[in-house]
Amino acid sequence: MNQDNLKDTMNEYLPLRDVVFNTLRRAIITGEFAPGERLMEISLANRLGVSRTPVREAIRKLELEGLVIMIPRKGAQVAKITEKNLRDVIEIRSVLEEFAASLACERIDEQGMKRLREAHQQFVEAVEHDDILTIVEKDEQFHDAIFQSTCNDRLIPIINNLREQFYRYRMEYVKDIRQHNILVTEHEELLHAIFSHDSETARRIMHTHLINQQDAVIRAIQET
Repeated sequence: MNQDNLKDTMNEYLPLRDVVFNTLRRAIITGEFAPGERLMEISLANRLGVSRTPVREAIRKLELEGLVIMIPRKGAQVAKITEKNLRDVIEIRSVLEEFAASLACERIDEQGMKRLREAHQQFVEAVEHDDILTIVEKDEQFHDAIFQSTCNDRLIPIINNLREQFYRYRMEYVKDIRQHNILVTEHEELLHAIFSHDSETARRIMHTHLINQQDAVIRAIQET
């Protein structure tokens, strides 16, 4: 990984331990650190210009999130993207997001419709510019607009807790430009179903939307 890129992502306004954690986590989920790559405390501390203590703390937190694994006699390394982990996350995400889509159909108001419409338009624009990181960001914002439309303050944080765990898989999916038009179409179908207050259709489209991502990433894993 490029040393300058890693240090450039540091946010000097947060506590140091959070800065190091967020920097390393972003490097992993965006693929700057490759799956299986070793994370050496001394090397990372030198690259970030910090002591080993916040690096060690960050690695422990990353292990708890499943982004890092500890190998006996070898130390920390970036967790590999596996079919099992992907299926586990998708199983939970499908249940929650299908339910969210159904609730949004019942509860969305004019403001929610505007927010969802704008999120979709921004996603389309990101796809047109072929900017992978922006596509992923706008995809998340589109789904966030659906979650907010549920008006359920307990459901939203539960779904968001899965965000980082799924981010790496979403990145792998979006890297394949063949999937971009499919994503746009599925988002459009979801938007129309929610605006029509058609809960069953919205639930079905959301299920298909997530399973398509799962299957595409699994194919990529198997090919690799």
